[in-house]
Amino acid sequence: MKKSMNAVILALVLAFLAGGAVSASGLQPQTFCPIEGGKVNKNLYTDYQGRRIYFCCPDCPGAFKKNPEKYVKKLEKEGVTLEQSPSGR
Repeated sequence: MKKSMNAVILALVLAFLAGGAVSASGLQPQTFCPIEGGKVNKNLYTDYQGRRIYFCCPDCPGAFKKNPEKYVKKLEKEGVTLEQSPSGR
């Protein structure tokens, strides 16, 4: 009986810790390009409404600028938390 009670307590503690870690780290950095889906290159970006959006290749910023809201919504739907742009613009 004592072993099963310890197992239940351990399971509850682990579930609590895992749940806390998920909610505390609910910020998911941008790792993929909203245009092509490739891995981002931190040297390729544009700032849009105070947020920085990264891209995978040189053609993607131009595609983003044609319909930025579409791609921002796509990133947000995926749970991505966009970085603030250094200028705040």
